[in-house]
Amino acid sequence: MKNYNRSNQLFERAQKVIPGGVNSPVRAFRSVGRAPIFIESAKAATLTDVDENTYIDFIGSWGPMILGHSPSFVDQNLLSVIQKGMSYGVPSPFEVEMAECLVDAYQGLEMVRMVNSGTEATMSAIRAARGYTRRTKIVKFEGCYHGHSDALLVKSGSGTLTYGVPTSLGVPADTVKDTLVAVYNDVTGIEQLFKSNGNEIACVILEPIAGNMGVVPVKDEFVKTLRKLCDMYGVVLIFDEVITGFRLAYGGAASLLNVTPDMVCFGKIIGGGLPVGAYGGKKEIMSVISPLGGVYQAGTLSGNPIAMYCGLEVLKTLRENPEIYTSLEEKAAYLESGMNRIIEEYQFPVTFVRYKSMPCLFFKTGSLSSYDEVKGCDTDAYATYFKAMLERGILLPPAQFEGLFLSTAHTTEDLEAYLTASEAVLKEMYLK
Repeated sequence: MKNYNRSNQLFERAQKVIPGGVNSPVRAFRSVGRAPIFIESAKAATLTDVDENTYIDFIGSWGPMILGHSPSFVDQNLLSVIQKGMSYGVPSPFEVEMAECLVDAYQGLEMVRMVNSGTEATMSAIRAARGYTRRTKIVKFEGCYHGHSDALLVKSGSGTLTYGVPTSLGVPADTVKDTLVAVYNDVTGIEQLFKSNGNEIACVILEPIAGNMGVVPVKDEFVKTLRKLCDMYGVVLIFDEVITGFRLAYGGAASLLNVTPDMVCFGKIIGGGLPVGAYGGKKEIMSVISPLGGVYQAGTLSGNPIAMYCGLEVLKTLRENPEIYTSLEEKAAYLESGMNRIIEEYQFPVTFVRYKSMPCLFFKTGSLSSYDEVKGCDTDAYATYFKAMLERGILLPPAQFEGLFLSTAHTTEDLEAYLTASEAVLKEMYLK
């Protein structure tokens, strides 16, 4: 058994001064039935906790660490950037270069505004869409999480799905009265919703590949029907690519699905591990944002030079080395092949899902294409699996409804360690 004494002591201290002892709910490890571990350091694909336990990391800070932790080419000039000043409150060249990089990378993106988180990006994009269309209703999908702004905390997946909270206390009923919730991948349902409300809808926001109810790929007919309906009714289609942007491909999920949204939201990878977000879209839509138009949005630290520097270093590496995406998908396929062999050999009641380089192990069999199907997973079984994997030095997301995040730093040995540990743990769980 690993020693977690210092982590436990830190958690006791934290609970006295931080709600739940953590600054983001899933970090509390409550859904897996244990106290969290506290990390001392990270390098490549390895985390070391305050008790000197080491883990192969399959969280990757929930996605940003696509090149592993603390890659030397990012770190080598970071001090010189910091020494020039960490925040100016007026523009810097890094902001322009970042905006140009994003516009160049993403189809249909003409203008972009930097913010400080994915939540801020989605909230701001919706406000812009409402200002542009002069309509109030918005559409989101069950199980898709778009941050914690009030209007979007309705059947939102991720942490709320893990804890069984469909919305949130503190969100007034009036705030969500214009939020229409549809079923992910349900073509007939979205057609009917548009038929009844199309002329009142400002925007539709969608995770193009759902990553907050586990990994649930979008169906081609569904996303193309959505694009067609938005065009027909003059509705702004927003892709939330906070997770998928620059992870699945340099052009995001849009380039793989061959569907161009009117607006897009980014986060995670574009900050290289620092707090960041961005939203953008067609010039005519983005022109409604202050100071050009009447939609107000601002941020003291938006586009700060440290985050812009780190994000640009990561994006340049991805742009100049397209083979990275081939390698990441090969790693995910390696896990998929290995897990499917184990599952089939022993008939374990689990399902390993993969979309390109995004893998996920569900503790359920059968179809997994919607929120209703996914929420039937055995979360108690996942908790048992998580804790046993942690003891074997494999750190997984402490929630069933999250995928694994791979990086260029993961080696074949790391993947084999995951497979070996998974086989041993699943045998312990089901072959008693």
